[in-house]
Amino acid sequence: MRGFEPASGLLKDRIRSAGESRGFAVTRLLTHWPDVVGADLARITRPVKVGFARGAFGATLTLLVKPTDAPMVQMQLPRIKERVNACYGYAAIGRITLTQTAPSGFAEGQAQFTPAPPAAPKPVAPEIAREARATAEGVQDEGLRSALETLAQNILTRRKS
Repeated sequence: MRGFEPASGLLKDRIRSAGESRGFAVTRLLTHWPDVVGADLARITRPVKVGFARGAFGATLTLLVKPTDAPMVQMQLPRIKERVNACYGYAAIGRITLTQTAPSGFAEGQAQFTPAPPAAPKPVAPEIAREARATAEGVQDEGLRSALETLAQNILTRRKS
């Protein structure tokens, strides 16, 4: 037995093989896309594949972009290319193309680029809040007490409704 291992170590080979099947020799381009191009561009773009042409200098990076954002991204292609090549450490990308759907199907092209904002917490009835506070009253650790109160509120709310 080797004991506990980080999940990244267990999945590293699978992630690399999946990335290489799409042409990504450097998986950091996929996993750290917001760090590579910046948060603003990462919200509206996704790297789809890297294609290597025979005899051509540099690869072609294909980015998935919404149709409404394509003109804005088109203007920033030189900056994106510069940042991606900095991630690779050499001039690996010679050209960037934009696509509005993923090459493997329409389902990937319809995916949301940014996650939905978290829902605002619903107000808790005062009697439920008092009962939850009383349930977690004897706990000394503030973080644990807060978590237990939240758990008790969720359970009591489901019972009442």
